[in-house]
Amino acid sequence: MVGARVLRLAMVAAGTVGGVSGAAYGLLNGQSWYARRAIGEPVGVPFRSDGVHLPDGTGPVASPPEGDAPLRLAVLGDSSAAGLGVEAPDELPGVRIARGLAAELERPVDLTTYAIVGSTSRDLAAQVDAALVAPPQLVLVIIGANDVTARLSVAECAALLGAAVARLREAGVGVVAGTCPDLGAIRPIPQPLRSVASSWSLALGRAQRHAVEAAGGGAVPLADLLSPEFLTRPQELFSPDRFHPSAAGYEAAAGLLLPALCSAIGEWQGPPVPQPPVRSSAAEARRPTSRVVARLNRRFGRRQAT
Repeated sequence: MVGARVLRLAMVAAGTVGGVSGAAYGLLNGQSWYARRAIGEPVGVPFRSDGVHLPDGTGPVASPPEGDAPLRLAVLGDSSAAGLGVEAPDELPGVRIARGLAAELERPVDLTTYAIVGSTSRDLAAQVDAALVAPPQLVLVIIGANDVTARLSVAECAALLGAAVARLREAGVGVVAGTCPDLGAIRPIPQPLRSVASSWSLALGRAQRHAVEAAGGGAVPLADLLSPEFLTRPQELFSPDRFHPSAAGYEAAAGLLLPALCSAIGEWQGPPVPQPPVRSSAAEARRPTSRVVARLNRRFGRRQAT
């Protein structure tokens, strides 16, 4: 699974960017094989711990205490939303967020997970369909990494996420999206392939944020806010497959997502929601890998066409 993603990533870098010399293509392709061996494959499937979680940090329980109507929370997206990489159900990001919401709101939270490992933004419509059968009050979406490795366009994927958020908002659902993580934080992917991955994923994250906010949702730019932590503490924040977050990595993400989720339903009483640093210009966002490609071609004896 992970190995196939890395191979597709090399195809993104060398096949869809354009203007890459044959020598640079060979380098990127060779690096994908190295990364495939270094990363390894994830073990098993994500745990599930759907159900009602209580303010005291327990759950899931068969039914909420009498008189306490639970907040209905749904989680949509890919393996990061599903929590692949943790070693116990209590460590799942959905569970951490459900219990955090329950404590903040002082009421039970009923968690339902629709996220599926391997999903791209093209799979979101079906997940929204499933969620709207019995509409939740609040939805968290985490998506994007597989869009990059599956060679899907930034514009298409951002539009698909925006459409999913719009449908949920039209149904009266509060929505927060955790945008594409920085694939450049995955150390087993060697340079310069890692720079290509980083540029592409950051561009997608920016486009996702604009699409989500335009559709009336809230966006948490996980790449901007988390990649420094993952770069400096990789052994702690990545799971043994060195691709998915560990329990500590998901905890860090949940800490950023929780205030935004509370804000989406008008219930956040804490400090201001964290804001990302200012990054590159709009022109750089439109051509996320152009500088990386130029460096590759200079190194391997070919000037990039203008």
